[in-house]
Formats: sequence, C-alpha cells, structure tokens
Amino acid sequence: MKLPVIKHLTQFIENNDEDYIIETLETLEALTEVPSLKDEELDVIGELISNMYGALEVHKMVKEGTPPKEALNSFMKRVLGSIDS
Repeated sequence: MKLPVIKHLTQFIENNDEDYIIETLETLEALTEVPSLKDEELDVIGELISNMYGALEVHKMVKEGTPPKEALNSFMKRVLGSIDS
C-alpha cells in the first residue's frame, strides 16, 4: 500500500463519490479471475485493490469525524501493525 495513492484516492472520493471506487473494485476483482494473467499483472491489480480499499476505509473514518491526516496515519499504523504481527 502506498500512502500517497491512498491520499489521492481519498481526495477523489471527496470530490466525486465512493461509488466510482466500489465499481472499479468490482471490475478489478473480476479481472483477477482471468486465467491467462501473469503473476506480475495480478500483483499490480492486487496493489490497486489494496489501495482502493484503504482509501474507502480512510474516507469512512473522515466521515465519522476523524481529521483526514489523522485518519491516514491511523490507517497506515494499523496496516503496518498487522504486517508486523
């Protein structure tokens, strides 16, 4: 996951609508089922999916009243904490 990408996607959600991200996620998840995709291509799609889900989570925290910077930092700490475990 890349914090700048999540930050950019969160801003995109603010400017537009989270439905765009949700529909894109559904499309990307469907693409992962193509049997001819190479591992590298699946890795790229997986990274995009992870960043989009991260942006949705940060957006949710902001909607609940968490300041954007704090929401981003909190999310990344949770992610890094789950990796370390």
